[in-house]
Formats: sequence, C-alpha cells, structure tokens
Amino acid sequence: MTDNAKGRVESGVKYVKNNFVPLRQFRSLSEANGQLQRWLMETAGNRIHGTTRQKPLTLFAETEKLMLQALPDVPPQLAQWVRVKLHGNCHVQFEKSYYSAPFRLVHQSLWLKATDNAVKIYHNLELVAVHPRLKRPGLKSTVDEHLPPEALAYKMQDPQWCLKQAQSIGPDCHQFIRALFADRVLDNLRAAQGVIRLGKKYGAKRLEAACQRALFFDNPRYRTVKSILSQGLDQMPLDHDTVLLSPIYTASARFMRTGAELQVH
Repeated sequence: MTDNAKGRVESGVKYVKNNFVPLRQFRSLSEANGQLQRWLMETAGNRIHGTTRQKPLTLFAETEKLMLQALPDVPPQLAQWVRVKLHGNCHVQFEKSYYSAPFRLVHQSLWLKATDNAVKIYHNLELVAVHPRLKRPGLKSTVDEHLPPEALAYKMQDPQWCLKQAQSIGPDCHQFIRALFADRVLDNLRAAQGVIRLGKKYGAKRLEAACQRALFFDNPRYRTVKSILSQGLDQMPLDHDTVLLSPIYTASARFMRTGAELQVH
C-alpha cells in the first residue's frame, strides 16, 4: 500500500471517529451497529466526498457494485501449516495425534496442513495423504496403503485370521488359540500370530502336538509352545495318567507334615 492510499484509508477512519462517535451513547454492541448503519446510509453515504467529488453511495451503485462477485458456497477455512517428519512407523505427529503417510517417505520432512476438520500432508507440493482431523490426543489415523507390505500383512492377521489358520492346523491348535483369546484379545494377538508362525518352521503336525501338550499342562502361552518344539518334547508320548510335578510337591519338605501327623485322634 502506497503512502497516498494509506492516508486515504486513515482519513476515512478519522472521518468516522470525528463525525459519528462524538456525543453518542451505546448500551450494547448491536445498538452501536444499528446507529452506525443508519448514519452511513443517511449521512456519510450521501455527502460529497473530498477526493472523488461524488456521493459514496452513488459511486458504489453506479461503478463498484458491478465489480462485486458472489461469496463462495463453501466459506474459506483457516489453516495451520507445520513442518513434520515421517517416523519409522509411517506416521507423523501433530498435536499429540498421529497420521499416516506413504512408507516411501519415511524419515523425510513433510508439510502438514491442518484445518478444523481435515489434515492434509504434502511432499514437494504433492498431496500424499488426507485424514479427518483427530480431536483427542493419542488417537491414530492410518491408511493401509501407506504401510509397507510386511506391516500390512501383520495388520491383516487379526484374531479371526489366527483362529482360521489354527483350525486348519488341528483341533488342539484351534483350542490353544481360543484359550489365548479368552482374555485380553488384543494383548495376546502377537502371541497368537507367533504360534501360527511356528507351524512354518516345525510343520503343522508338530505344532498340533505341542499345543496339545501345552493344553494338557494348562499352560497356553507362546513361550510354552516354542519351548516344547525347540526341545522336541512334542515328539514324546503324552501320558494322560501321569502329571510331572515339582519336587516340592513329591519329595519331603522341611515343614511338610506326614499323613500320620494329620490324622485326627
């Protein structure tokens, strides 16, 4: 803005201040706006302007009004731009929430544009991701196509997938996975996936036998099945009539009382 234009704008402010404000009282903002609108239409708009030598309302109706354009149907939204980095988990962080972007851009610097209802991520002026704006800290918005193939494969191995795979291995494996999911399904999902993967290393027959042994001893844990397979215990006959107990339950203990001592006389 040039000094002359700046002066003209300031003179308009000074005109309102000197000719409208003095000797007026306002009890509310709405009353002040009403009085100002009437003064503009009746007094200020019909005076002869010192620069144009025309009435402002007449000049507006004959010239300026024809140049006005309609407001857009969708009002513009205020946006916040921030520089972010795509972490190894294929997500950027913004206001304690997480948004995914293509894994090919991991460890690169990106631009994030946040409006009230959307988050857009750009790389070299290219739009690479669009997410709904998350309103609570800790939430995560993930687009599956943004993940590398190995991560996407892991994500697709949900509880139903694990149960279906276990059922194809055998009834004991299926029962073992069901026992894992009996409590805290999501917490035990990784363990269930690990059990299924053991079948690729040891074969379905051995995995079925290992799950049977783990269930027999009421120990449905991933580490139990892995230990049984690594030690070859799955290939040993399982005697359902004998349960191996710790020596503390079978040998003499310091404070253990004999059966005779427990008899009531």
